[in-house]
Amino acid sequence: MQLKPISLKNECPCPVGREKVIIAGPCSAESEEQVMATARQLKEQGIRTFRAGIWKPRTKPGGFEGVGERGFPWLQRVQRELGMQVCVEVGNARHLEQALHYGTDMVWLGARTSTSPFATQEIADALRGVDIPVLVKNPINADLSLWMGALERISRSGVTRLGTIHRGFSSYEKTLYRYPPQWQMPIELRRRVPELTIICDPSHISGRRDLVPSVCQHAMDLGFDGLMIESHYLPDEALTDASQQLTPAELGQMLSMLELRVGVPTENLFADCREQMDKCDAIIVKALAERMRISRQMGDLKKKNNILVLQSARYEEVVNAAVAEGQSEDLSVDFLKKLFELIHAESINQQL
Repeated sequence: MQLKPISLKNECPCPVGREKVIIAGPCSAESEEQVMATARQLKEQGIRTFRAGIWKPRTKPGGFEGVGERGFPWLQRVQRELGMQVCVEVGNARHLEQALHYGTDMVWLGARTSTSPFATQEIADALRGVDIPVLVKNPINADLSLWMGALERISRSGVTRLGTIHRGFSSYEKTLYRYPPQWQMPIELRRRVPELTIICDPSHISGRRDLVPSVCQHAMDLGFDGLMIESHYLPDEALTDASQQLTPAELGQMLSMLELRVGVPTENLFADCREQMDKCDAIIVKALAERMRISRQMGDLKKKNNILVLQSARYEEVVNAAVAEGQSEDLSVDFLKKLFELIHAESINQQL
């Protein structure tokens, strides 16, 4: 994958003087008064990059879908009077053309847009010859290849200041989070493209303002490069996503309490732990290999006796036993269920 990302830290400096990207503002630009009041209060908290949704993609028709082009003069006031940069979401080439026409400093592609290669390519084509910072949110479904494909399309357009936003993924099941983070996805993206700027959108992951601080801290602990946070001067009156927005004062207080960790450990600090962990990993691999050998043996017996490969009741017994044993060893139920789901799936493959 050929990407040409560079750091966005100079575009969106952290208000507490740390090397992090910070972007904040309301979910939607609702009125000139709301935009200016929120931006002023955010600037007082040290925020220098203001975000606001001009167009709002809604799941169902009939809701507030943004003010559209008439909101850009409000953002121009933010630039002119407060000296802040402004950032908006674009969902198609026309959106991008309008954003550029009004001098928008930065744009991002939303989760629904990055899910569509057609929409992403349309924006990439419109970006040719224009080099402004572009952020790409993860697709709404958990598909790393699709996310990387969207990034590559934008990169091939000639954009050199390219970053991505982790905002969580849709889920059929009801969870604590609005969009479960599935942290392994951005972790794998960082492994594949180490130089890529990755920032976190804790507002959409959380869906609740009381969860935003813990998600922010988790992102910082994982070494994310920054945060995009929704903030409204009167969040309870917001026309969209009221429950997940912080006041500027709350946002400033939260940022001041974030703990940042050292990126590279001291030499040999973890040497003993890593040696022990390597031994554990070797034991796990050997145990899995032995389990699969037994699965193949069971598969042969089932074929000879004309027995179905899938035995659902037995699977439940295995998982329940593993969960009971694991809980006594302080392992999480969710982790054990996911682990044995993978083990069971591979066991079935070995028996077929």
